[in-house]
Amino acid sequence: MTDADKFLYGDRSAVTDPLAQADWATKKLVWVPSEKMGFEAGSIKEEKGDECVVELTDSGKKVKFNKDDIQKMNPPKFNKVEDMAELTCLNEASVLHNLKERYYSGLIYTYSGLFCVVINPYKHLPIYSEEIVNMYKGKKRHEMPPHIYAITDTAYRSMMQDREDQSILCTGESGAGKTENTKKVIQYLAHVASSFKSKKDQGELEKQLLQANPILEAFGNAKTVKNDNSSRFGKFIRINFDVNGYIVGANIETYLLEKSRAVRQAKDERSFHIFYYMLSGAGEKLRSELCLEDYSKYRFLSNGHVTIPGQQDKDLYAETMEAFNIMSIPDEEITGLLKVVSAVLQLGNMTFKKERNSDQASLPDDTAAQKVCHLLGINVTDFTRAILSPRIKVGRDYVQKAQTQEQAEFAVEALAKASYERMFRWLVMRINKALDKTKRQGASFIGILDIAGFEIFELNSFEQLCINYTNEKLQQLFNHTMFILEQEEYQREGIEWSFIDFGLDLQPCIDLIEKPAGPPGILALLDEECWFPKATDKSFVEKVSQEQGSHPKFQKPKKLKDDADFCIIHYAGKVDYKANAWLMKNMDPLNECVATLLNQSTDKFTSDLWRDVDRIVGLDKVAGMSDSAQGAFKTRKGMFRTVGQLYKEQLTNLMTTLRNTNPNFVRCIIPNHEKKAGKLEAHLVLDQLRCNGVLEGIRICRQGFPNRIVFQEFRQRYEILTPTAIPKGFMDGKQACVLMIKALELDPNLYRIGQSKVFFRAGVLAYLEEERDIKITDVIISFQAWCRGYVARKAFTKRQQQLTAMRVIQRNCAAYLKLRNWQWWRLFTKVKPLLQVSRQEEEMLAKEEELIKVKEKQEQAEELIKEYEAKQQQLNAEKLALQEQLQAETELCAEAEEVRSRLAIKKQELEEILHEMESRLEEEEERVVQMQNERKKMQQNITELEQQLDEEEAARQKLQMEKVTTDAKLKKLEEDIMVLDDQNNKLNKEKKLLEERVSEFTTNLAEEEEKSKSLQKLKNKHEAMITDLEERLRKEEKVRQELEKNRRKLEGDSTELHDQIADLQAQIAELRAQLAKKEEELLAALARIEEESAAKNTAQKKIRELEAQISELQEDLEMERQARSKSEKQRRDLGEELEALKTELEDTLDTTAAQQELRSKRESEVAQLKKTLEDEAKAHEQQMGDMRQKHSQAFDELNEQLEQAKKNKASVEKTKHALESELNELQIELKTLTQGKGDSEHRRKKAETQVQELQVKFGESERQRQELADKITKIQSELDNANSLLSAAEGKNIKSSKDLSSVESQLQDTQELLQEETRQKLSLSTRLRQLEEEKNSLREMLEEEEENKKNVEKQVSTLQTQLADMKKKLEHEALSLEGAEESRKKIQRELESMTLQLEEKTAAYDKLDKTKTRLQQELDDLMVDQDHLRQTVSNLEKKQKKFDQMLAEEKSISTRYAEERDKAEAEAREKETRALNLARELETMTTLKDELDRTNKQLKAEMEDLVSSKDDVGKNVHDLEKSKRAMEQQLEEMKIQLEELEDELQLTEDAKLRLEVNLQAMKTQFERDLQARDEQGEERRKQLVKQVREMEVELEDERRQRALAISSKKKLETDLADLEAQIDAANKGRDDALKQLKKLQAQMKDIMRELDELRLSRDEAVNEAKETEKKLKTLEASMLHSQEELSAAEKLKRQAQTERDELQDELNGNNTKISQLNDEKRRLEARIAELEGELEEEQLNTEMVNDRLRRSTQQVDQLTSDLSTERSNSQQLEGARSQLDRQNKELKLKLQELEGTIKSKYKFTITSLEAKIAQLEEQLDIESKERQQASRLTRRTEKKLKEVLVQIEDERRNMDQYKDQAEKANSRMRQLKRQLEESEEELTRANAYRRKLQRELDDAAESADSMNREVISLKSKLRRGDVSHTLRHTLNRIGDSDDDSGLPSESSEPAAE
Repeated sequence: MTDADKFLYGDRSAVTDPLAQADWATKKLVWVPSEKMGFEAGSIKEEKGDECVVELTDSGKKVKFNKDDIQKMNPPKFNKVEDMAELTCLNEASVLHNLKERYYSGLIYTYSGLFCVVINPYKHLPIYSEEIVNMYKGKKRHEMPPHIYAITDTAYRSMMQDREDQSILCTGESGAGKTENTKKVIQYLAHVASSFKSKKDQGELEKQLLQANPILEAFGNAKTVKNDNSSRFGKFIRINFDVNGYIVGANIETYLLEKSRAVRQAKDERSFHIFYYMLSGAGEKLRSELCLEDYSKYRFLSNGHVTIPGQQDKDLYAETMEAFNIMSIPDEEITGLLKVVSAVLQLGNMTFKKERNSDQASLPDDTAAQKVCHLLGINVTDFTRAILSPRIKVGRDYVQKAQTQEQAEFAVEALAKASYERMFRWLVMRINKALDKTKRQGASFIGILDIAGFEIFELNSFEQLCINYTNEKLQQLFNHTMFILEQEEYQREGIEWSFIDFGLDLQPCIDLIEKPAGPPGILALLDEECWFPKATDKSFVEKVSQEQGSHPKFQKPKKLKDDADFCIIHYAGKVDYKANAWLMKNMDPLNECVATLLNQSTDKFTSDLWRDVDRIVGLDKVAGMSDSAQGAFKTRKGMFRTVGQLYKEQLTNLMTTLRNTNPNFVRCIIPNHEKKAGKLEAHLVLDQLRCNGVLEGIRICRQGFPNRIVFQEFRQRYEILTPTAIPKGFMDGKQACVLMIKALELDPNLYRIGQSKVFFRAGVLAYLEEERDIKITDVIISFQAWCRGYVARKAFTKRQQQLTAMRVIQRNCAAYLKLRNWQWWRLFTKVKPLLQVSRQEEEMLAKEEELIKVKEKQEQAEELIKEYEAKQQQLNAEKLALQEQLQAETELCAEAEEVRSRLAIKKQELEEILHEMESRLEEEEERVVQMQNERKKMQQNITELEQQLDEEEAARQKLQMEKVTTDAKLKKLEEDIMVLDDQNNKLNKEKKLLEERVSEFTTNLAEEEEKSKSLQKLKNKHEAMITDLEERLRKEEKVRQELEKNRRKLEGDSTELHDQIADLQAQIAELRAQLAKKEEELLAALARIEEESAAKNTAQKKIRELEAQISELQEDLEMERQARSKSEKQRRDLGEELEALKTELEDTLDTTAAQQELRSKRESEVAQLKKTLEDEAKAHEQQMGDMRQKHSQAFDELNEQLEQAKKNKASVEKTKHALESELNELQIELKTLTQGKGDSEHRRKKAETQVQELQVKFGESERQRQELADKITKIQSELDNANSLLSAAEGKNIKSSKDLSSVESQLQDTQELLQEETRQKLSLSTRLRQLEEEKNSLREMLEEEEENKKNVEKQVSTLQTQLADMKKKLEHEALSLEGAEESRKKIQRELESMTLQLEEKTAAYDKLDKTKTRLQQELDDLMVDQDHLRQTVSNLEKKQKKFDQMLAEEKSISTRYAEERDKAEAEAREKETRALNLARELETMTTLKDELDRTNKQLKAEMEDLVSSKDDVGKNVHDLEKSKRAMEQQLEEMKIQLEELEDELQLTEDAKLRLEVNLQAMKTQFERDLQARDEQGEERRKQLVKQVREMEVELEDERRQRALAISSKKKLETDLADLEAQIDAANKGRDDALKQLKKLQAQMKDIMRELDELRLSRDEAVNEAKETEKKLKTLEASMLHSQEELSAAEKLKRQAQTERDELQDELNGNNTKISQLNDEKRRLEARIAELEGELEEEQLNTEMVNDRLRRSTQQVDQLTSDLSTERSNSQQLEGARSQLDRQNKELKLKLQELEGTIKSKYKFTITSLEAKIAQLEEQLDIESKERQQASRLTRRTEKKLKEVLVQIEDERRNMDQYKDQAEKANSRMRQLKRQLEESEEELTRANAYRRKLQRELDDAAESADSMNREVISLKSKLRRGDVSHTLRHTLNRIGDSDDDSGLPSESSEPAAE
């Protein structure tokens, strides 16, 4: 025996030890519980009631035990049994004993039914070599000893034969050997399924498959206390094989990586291996590149440099690098991986400290942070800022929050764990990419699951719950599959068995953990708490105990609250769970700022790792979890998914793949925690057996018949117990077993007899073994007695023979002594040899012997010749056969070539299809490019429109400048008009008329306010008013044209007057030159000085007035700013009140317990819906999260502004009415003023005549000129007053025009809203009609089904009546012998008809099932459509909100800019007018100064002339000196005045400079505002570009999804081909069954003929009638059963109908509510919304396809969750409606208050109007011009509005086009769905047809069985009666033929009878 045989086969010599068998039989050995050994062997000595006295075999002590604690012991023949399912006594002690015995003898593998139990040997065994692989290759499981190779080989062979996917599930504790066994499985498969023969020639894929394990071990394994190479994650390795069984590729999925090990480790444990490999094996260059240090310097390596005995980290590092090279991973990616690993270590070295005065954390030393940033490619300052003071969203603003030391350390640890986990996921993805290189398609796969087993620790947390949950699911799968296999064997053997699904035993515990609703499970409640604000672990535990307190598998802990929070009863035992930090673990939060930094990293590898930043949970959202008093976090819905949700999805996917495979179970067990070989701790192994489900499997076995023996073995072993039961001669094994069991008198419940085996319950074989041992002992005792007698007799005869021989010898010796000396005797002895006679005889004998030898040789040669001839013939025959085979193979080669050519043609066709698909893809890409181009064009159009707006604004400014110049000209003309005083009288008269009209208008206003309650009347009035205003505007334009004509005439007149004045001035200059008198000139000079002083005073007055106006304007500005700030404060207060109301609502909801229960249920259901719908269907919204975050603030502000605008709408409308009334009054005043203007024209003509007269009289006197100059100064002062009034009127006019434009825009908005609401109503009404039509069609279907049901019931009743008639006929026919045969034939015919009818009924029942399934599918479709509608509604609402917010934002910005621009323009105008006035005054002053200088010079010249000219006639010198002094005094006075004038000029110049500076400042401010606006525009453009890029990324994702859909379609096509092959096989089976049926029918005919001859007596006919009655009764029972099933189906159908009706009612209600709420919001975005819609529709279509594949249970859960979510939505909508009602009431109250205030204002305005009428008369002309400008502005705005409307219509058309495209895509998907449904229907038909054939076979078998019974009964009757020997012979021959036919029969029953 080799070393390998020792560890495979073992030594079973002790099994056949008779002493052990005798001890077991005599001592009554049993198993007794023991504290040390687990169980001890003992023998029962006494039994006292429920207690037994047991003597322990090892110690000899006698101990009392309860009977329930004692377990039976198996006979010694079962010691070290390879399959523990063969044990007759299945209990814990027997299993433990068998495992222990095998382990101690070196056998680590043991079968336990479906399980293969493996115990870790803790040493290397020589049973994994290539020889042993070849030894197990191709062998069956029972042919070889237990081994992991046997399990993998059976999985591989069954995959190849059955073409069914396989899975090998390795579970167990850490250190039990799961990873090693998975390695052996992969090694075996790589050897067996490799396309290369030897290891040396292994392919690249096999090498990569083997080398994937070292990489995963390096990054995912670590040293623990239990295991040196413990895998800290679960994995499912999926190896794909092609049709020939060769490995094509592989795929690895991982579960539950223990990422916390990267941060901290327990004592004597290591972190992941890669850290130690890298630190010990990296070279100097790599160390410097990775910034590596010593082990002791890393804080995250808690225990420093921990080594593993027998391993070198440096060598293993080289092995992992070599594995990376074999996996063809490039060096860049390897360095990126190692950089992340080094960065994780460096993150642990970041030390934080508290600041002295505050709790804020600080980073005193940032060397570690610098290293981290260098490795990860990010900025150091940003990184430290993000950790120490991250940006957190508070309300609507982002705030930098200072972190404490604990928070900073937690953030760093979370970052380290997350980066390591992401790196590990990337590594697995990269390995999968490397393993899926080949282009060969995998036909089937073998999955290897290596996952942790059940765990029960002292402190069990969230990780243990997840592991135990997976083991519950896996155990349920095992129970289900195990029972299915048992059921299949029972069906094969034809055993009666009631169906028990043991998988359902574990369903309550699974529901407790995973149930989504009604009541929600633990995971659902945990997710719900994660969504809720102010949630803590304590509130979660309270909610769990409240919801699941009454659950049978849930218990409150018996421990203290500090140790456990709740207890769950698993299949392996009770587990106490502590819910510490479960919410944090479930959410797995991260620092968002750091994550965004890593996403934007310069290192490509790290940025790829952090791509999905939008899915993480931020630390700011978890801040409320630790400190619930500070406030709660509000998560963004759909932005992240919890760990529980993700793991649940992974587990469901894993379970679906495992359910679709044939599972093979491997249970790994750890023998001790000391890692010692040959030591086994009993209690530890028992706990693992419970946790691994081995004992659970044994429990299931005990429910059935676990022990089974083949007939021959049973007869051979136990025939000794029934020696006389079996007669002599040949007998079938089954009959012999039946006779033996009859003789043994066993209970019928303890056994079942199958077709080839006898099945026993647990313990029956042990009883039989005991009986056999007793019998054998009796036999052996008798045999021993006989042997002893025989031996004694033989010894006696031997003694007798010895005595006689002794006597003969004595006699011969005496004779020899006498003859010895006699001479004749001596002569005789010497002569006798010389005689020849004796020699001749000897020679003859020798020659005869030679002859015989020669003859034998000749015969042998002849035989050899014959053999050679026969061999020659055989070889010739083989040669011919080989030639024939060659021909056949050549034909096959030709056929193969034809097949290859066909395949090539198919390949070409598929390639053409591929090219078509690629061309379609290119077309779609071109469409996308076109869309992008169109978008760019739209952006260009927008920019062009903005440029046009800027140009129009510039033109407007120019016009305003021209207006200023024209105003200056008009002032000159109005000087003449203002002279006229006659207008005052007329204006007084008009004032009286206006007062009367004002009173009339007040009455009219009151009537209009009463009428304006209904919105429709308001609308009509507004339209009428707008038409009136337009007409009035036209009239005003006509009046303005007339005024312009008059103005032109006046301008011509004024030019003429100016010319005349210039002539007069020239004449005056001439007159001045002629004047010679000095005194008169001096007087004139003095008068001028006085005039100048007066002018100076007036100028000072004007400056003061201007300054007062500037101060007033500034005050107005400050007032407006204060009002704006007040409005903003009010808006904020309103927002805060809203939030307070929301919080109060939530608090009120939380008050009562009932409300809390409802809320918890509904919120859990909402959470589930959000998981299923929002998380999957709105993934693209997660990608758009960044953009939404950026725009969220602006959108919130715009929403608030919209609400304020709605509130102010009513007040604006009332002010609009007031303004309209004022407009009407002003128009009336305009008419009166036009009349006054005509009078003024007449007066102007008179004035012109007077001017002419004045021109004639001007030369006569200078006094009249002086009077005119005085008048001109007065007129200028009046003009200044008029200008100030004009500016005020202009401001009011601008305000009124703005109000008008805003009102018009609001009107248009309301009209558009009305149109959209009507469209929505129409669409909803059409949808409702469609739903009603679908409902009617469903009702019709239901009615048809009810009619079918009634028809079936009628058929049943007719059949019952027919049965009654048949019974009567049978009773009548039983009386007469002659009619018995005819009645039998009729009965048979009617029975056949009945069977046909039954088949028809079953078919109808199948149809009903099909209709039921179809109705369920339709219901599912309706629910999916409902989900579609809900999603589309929500999407439309969101888009509408976005669009409304964007529009409001744009409007607010435009209005704000327009107001600022208008203010700036007004200020500019005022300042320009002031500057012009000052410039004019400066010019006048400079002219005066020049004139004074001239006069001074003239006077000086005259004085010099006077001094020089000394006439003799002149005065004397004294007089001259006097005059000189007087002149000098005058000169000094003039100088003083000049200095004063110069000071005043300097002051004016300073004021001018100030004004210019202010103007420049205003211009700079305006330019800054423009620049800011441009920057905003650029930012928006950048955002749009970003959106386009993101949309392109989404498009690429969509293409990938499309490619995946195409691949799934191909898979479905392959599945269809497989199904067609299965259908062909089923058809072949059907043909074979038909042939067998025909044979059986022929046999039946023969039997019937023979029976017709035999049946002559009346008694037999009566017996037959009785038997037929029995059959009829059975048929009636089956009919009743079918009726019950029909009634149950009807009940189910009714329930489905009621549920559907309820769902439809709720749908209708919800649709109506949704339509009412959605009436207010209907606007859409442009391109982005369309692309999002396409993406969502395609994703929804893919989800539809996936939903069809889900189980019906999930569909029911979804329906319930949908119902609950709809209810919660409806409640939310009702709450929203109530809030809107409250808002409406508040708005109504505000309206009433505003109406009261407006009425009071009207009275005040009437009084103010009376005062203003005099002023308005002068300003009418100016206002008319400004109104014309306002009308131009309105026209421009109308044009812009029309352009915008055109753009909106274009966008709507584009939307319709995209909707059409989406509908086409939906239609394609529906076609595909129809094809799928048709294929499914064909499958169901094929299955139904197969079932029908099976039923026909069963019926034929039953009829054959019944005939056999009849034959047996006839035999028995014939034996009783005196029938001839020939008949008996024929009957025996018939029976033998029946027995040999091998049909499945229930012969045990007649035998029993």
